[in-house]
Formats: sequence, structure tokens, C-alpha cells
Amino acid sequence: MANFFKRRMSWVNTRMGFFLLTIGLFWVKTYIAYQTEFTLGAKGSVQQFLLLINPLPAALLVFGIALYFRGRLAYWLMMIINVLESTWIFANVLYYREFSDFLSFGIMKGSSDVGNNLGKSLAQITHVYDFFVYVDIIVLIILLVTHVIRIDARPFKRRYAFSITVLSFGLMFAEFGMANADRSGLLTRTFDNNYIVKYLGLNEYAAFNAYQTQKESATRASANASDMKSVLKYLKQNRVSPNVSYYGKEKGKNVFVIHLESFQQFLIDYKVNGKEVTPNLNKFYHNQNTLSFDNFYNQVAQGKTSDAEMMLENSLFGLPQGSAMTTYGTQNTFQAAPAILSQQAGYTTAAFHGDVPSFWNRDNTYKSWGYQYFFSSSYYTEKSGYSVGYGLKDKIFFKQSAKYIEQLPQPFYAKLITLTNHYPYELDKKNTDFPATKTGDKTVDPYVQTAHYLDQAFGEFMTYLKKAGLYKNSMIVAYGDHYGISNNHRPAIAQLLGKSKVTNFDLAQFQKVPFMIHAAGLKGGINHTYGGEIDVLPTLLDLLGVKNTDTIQFGQDLLAKNRNQTVAFRNGNFISPTYAKIGGTVYDTRTGKALSLTTAQKKTVDKMQNHVTTELSLSDRVIYGDLLRFYTPKNFTKVDKSSFTYKYKPAMEKLAEAEKKEKTSALVKNKGKETTYKTDAPELK
Repeated sequence: MANFFKRRMSWVNTRMGFFLLTIGLFWVKTYIAYQTEFTLGAKGSVQQFLLLINPLPAALLVFGIALYFRGRLAYWLMMIINVLESTWIFANVLYYREFSDFLSFGIMKGSSDVGNNLGKSLAQITHVYDFFVYVDIIVLIILLVTHVIRIDARPFKRRYAFSITVLSFGLMFAEFGMANADRSGLLTRTFDNNYIVKYLGLNEYAAFNAYQTQKESATRASANASDMKSVLKYLKQNRVSPNVSYYGKEKGKNVFVIHLESFQQFLIDYKVNGKEVTPNLNKFYHNQNTLSFDNFYNQVAQGKTSDAEMMLENSLFGLPQGSAMTTYGTQNTFQAAPAILSQQAGYTTAAFHGDVPSFWNRDNTYKSWGYQYFFSSSYYTEKSGYSVGYGLKDKIFFKQSAKYIEQLPQPFYAKLITLTNHYPYELDKKNTDFPATKTGDKTVDPYVQTAHYLDQAFGEFMTYLKKAGLYKNSMIVAYGDHYGISNNHRPAIAQLLGKSKVTNFDLAQFQKVPFMIHAAGLKGGINHTYGGEIDVLPTLLDLLGVKNTDTIQFGQDLLAKNRNQTVAFRNGNFISPTYAKIGGTVYDTRTGKALSLTTAQKKTVDKMQNHVTTELSLSDRVIYGDLLRFYTPKNFTKVDKSSFTYKYKPAMEKLAEAEKKEKTSALVKNKGKETTYKTDAPELK
């Protein structure tokens, strides 16, 4: 028996045998870490398969380096590589436990950030079983030292080592091909580090993050204070005066920003089989105390939701590729709405989102923006059936958010991000009580059903605000972040719009999203000015009476009388009340017909194009170069990210302390009695 075992194990005493054993053990422990320490959300056979195999290609490449060396050195190099790789896993396990995200080189470069992020809580978050990542190394060393495994001193042919290297690259390319087929734009739209690790692996994530960090650092290093001159000059020339009829009219009121996921303007007043898709939002839109904008466009690019948030909170455009929040949200300096309102008007600031905090790098970006509280997935009760797609169903999300809203000291600025009306527009039968459209497009037809569900959730939330005593002393903002139906669905879009076919101009008009501002006593109505998400922040600040004449904001108050109504799209196209440039064609906005430009018209269009190109490039320069670190407006202090924590226990303790000290929350006003939130969500019955 001993001889049989010895013969079977003889392969381990070869260089290749030991290499394969090391690779196998490393592969297994990495996969165990994936399954037990990280929440990667692998769904379906393709994602599960990629999660299983993704430790292998990089391991073959990195450990394969040792095969190019002779004798004992090759073995000890494998052990050293294993220690380094295992330490990378170990560090990410700890960081992920605390922040639900993976370590980035940007975080590690800033020693103060690392100290703040991990140093104080290292003892509390480290568990004994975390050290399992080193067990295989210890076992292998013991086996080598005791000569159970003997070192193979024979020369190892370089061509075999090179074959391993070639194989590793081949597997990497195959892996990336499968990953990109399942999640297109995986690296160009880096919305969540979890996705990169899930599809490609921890090592590939490290390599990609290193590339991003180097690129970011190079651009940042080449920037200097003088780069702000052109930005300040442009903004001075394009700044507009606020509308005196509206300036400061909502001063001191709470602000609710309700983010209507993938919600397009055409849904307002739209009917299917004679039934309104969004009856509650329709009433809100047409209310005499609601300012509604019917020529308001989404201006997002690849970053989609994150681009919308960037514009909404900062009046800075998203980037032409990727997501500014993901790439620059952690390290850059910002002068965002939460920080402005907190510092200049004494607002409590909070964001609510029923998904993991790492998505779009929100957990880090929100700190950079000055959000005092971020109520994400760990704050909500999650049970089977509570979630769909990217997080909690809207009715459940709003209901569970209410208990935190009631505790916020007033005045507060609260952003609530809905999720149910998100591609691929899935909803279970018990929540579906509205007919689908019948275009024959399986992506498009259920869109009205999830939009109707969102509308119902919105209606329930408005009822709650009235019962809680928050409705009359709040300014309620509702906006659509980006399109729900992409331009790839032309035949279905034509049917929805009642046309035989749609032109590129029609598709540009289809990019409209709703923007509504409601407050008791506000003089409302349908406003026809042309604008977009870049204009939200200056509009809100003027309504609240918060001075913003020296801020870096590329938008203009939508209520200003002398504003520029040329709306820039991220790809350089634009639309205005007179002309729309889509691709290489210029259209008459009033008729939708393509134009052959006269000399005078061409001069006007060129002037508009120059304006659009300039503002997009200057906004990019601000983000790429982190230029706001060189400029601080009056009465503004740079945000101290280390002063914020979004972990449940310390955040709730801080909230309770603030509530007790200020005694202005809805809960205190209601004498400690929580307001009953009514919802017809079947999951809660």
C-alpha cells in the first residue's frame, strides 16, 4: 500500500508536479474566498463557470515565472509568489468586510486613507479563519523541509516554461471573451469592482486598477492651478442671474430628490389600452405647485446612472468613456450639493439605495461629495422575493427607508434611488397588474409594467410624506436619470410613438426624461425651456437661496430668463429650440426636418457646436486633472472624507446623537411616534 501511494505521489517530486500542486491549492483557496468572503453575485451558468475558472489563468502566469529559474530557487520563488498572492487575498478579505469593495491602488497610495480605512478597526474585523489563505503555504513548506516532497534539481526546459506563459495568456483572452459576451463593456463601463473580480479575477482586477490608477495619476500630476484659469473664464462669461421671482422661495425646506430609474418623458400621460401608465406621476407633473420641464434631456454616456448623479450633484458632466464616479470618485476633490447644503445652509444629507454600496463606487464617491449618511443594502431587511434585478423592489425600498427619513434632523437633503424600473424590466406576476405593450419586442413591452409599479411606489411615498408631516415643508424633486429603451429598438419605438418609422431626430427627442420640482405654494406649470441634468444643481440652489456665484458648475438655472438653451449631449451632439445636430445632420427643431444650411445658419450652428465642445472639454479637464483641489469657493471647506462612515452601527449612533441634540426630526415632531407606512406590496402581507 505504501509503495502504491509512493508511486502515485511520485509526480509531486518533479518540478512540473510541484508547480501544478501549488497552482491547484491556490486555485481552491481563492475560489473558497470568493464564495465565503465576498458577495460577487454570480448568477447563471456562465457567471458561475467564470467565477470558478478565473483564478487559473493569472495563477499560471504569475507562478509560472518561477519555472524559468533553476533548482531550489524555483521552489522558493513559488512560495514567495504564493505568500504575496495570499496576502493580496487576505488584505481584500479584510477591506471588503469593512467597505464591501476591493482595495484599489489609489486607496493604498494614500497612507492616511489606509490608516483611516483599516488601521483603527483591524483588530475588530480580523477573524482567525481569515488566515486560512496561508495554510497551503505552511503545508507545502513543511512537506519540502521534511523531504516528503523532494526538490527536483534537474534542468527545466525553457520552452516548457514559455508554453505555460503562452497558455496563461490564451486562457486570459478566452476568459475575457466569455466575460465580455455576458457583460458587454466590462472594462469600459467599470461600474462595480465586484463585476471585474467576478468575471476576471482578483489578479486581473489588480492589473486593471493599476492601469487606471497610473493613468489617473499621470493626468493629475500634469495638472496645475493655472489650468483653472480657462475654466473660470468660461464660467464667468456664461453665468446667468437667477430669476428673482423664484430665488430663495424654498429656503430652509427639506429637499427630496427621487431618482426615477430609466424613466423617460414619453411615459408621462401615456396610456396602454386606455389606462394611464403613471397616474400618480401624471398628477404630480400637472399639479399647480409643480414646475415641470417638458424639454429636459438626459445627457449621460457609458456611466448612465452614475453620469446622471454626477451632473445632478456637481453640475459636472460624466466622462466620454467609463464612469467618473468609479474612476475618480474616491480620490478627486468635489464641491457637491450635499457638502454645499451642509456647510452653507445647515442641512443633514443622506442618500438611500437598496443595493450594495460599492455599485458605481457610491460608498467612496458619496464621502467625497459630503454625504453624511448613506443607507444602502445593509440597512434594509432582505428576504426572498424582496429584490428584483439590482436591489430592493421600490415599494419595499420606500417603506423601509421611511424609518430612517423620520430620524433625519431637519432641514435635510435626501436622495432616494429607485431600482425596479431597470433593464431587463422584470417583475413577478403578483406585482404585475398592468398590461404590457404589444410591439413584439420582448425588451420593450414589459417596460410600462415596471414603470407602472414605480409609479405606484411613488404614490405610496407621497401619501406617507403627507401623513408624516413632511410634505408641506419639503421641496420634492423627481427626475428620470436616463433612457429606458435604447435606440437599438427603432421598430418598437416607432410603434410606441405612433409612427411608421423614426428618424435620428425622433430618437434624440426620445431621450427626454422628466424633471419636476414640487413644493407647497410654489408657482408651478409646464416650463418649455431646453435644459438637461447638468442644470439641476444651480436650479435647486437658487430656489433654496444658497449663493453659488463662484462655484464650478457648468449648468445654468432652468428658471433664469437669459439662459443658454443649447443642450449638450455627451457625444458632442446638441439640441436647442432652433437647431438640433445629430451626427452629421442638422435638423430644424420645430419641424424635425433635416436642413441644408445657409451660410448664416451654418455660422449659428458652428457657434453652438463650439459652445458645446468647449463646455464638455473643460468639464473633462476639471475631472481628469482634479482641478477643484486648486480652487475653493467662498464659504466652502474641502470635504474631509475621513469624517464619514456608512457602517450601520456607528452611523446609527451618530444619527441618534444628532437627532437628540437638534430635536428637529419628524420623529421628534410626532412625539416619538413612527408614522405608519401603507403599501400594497404583496411580499409584506
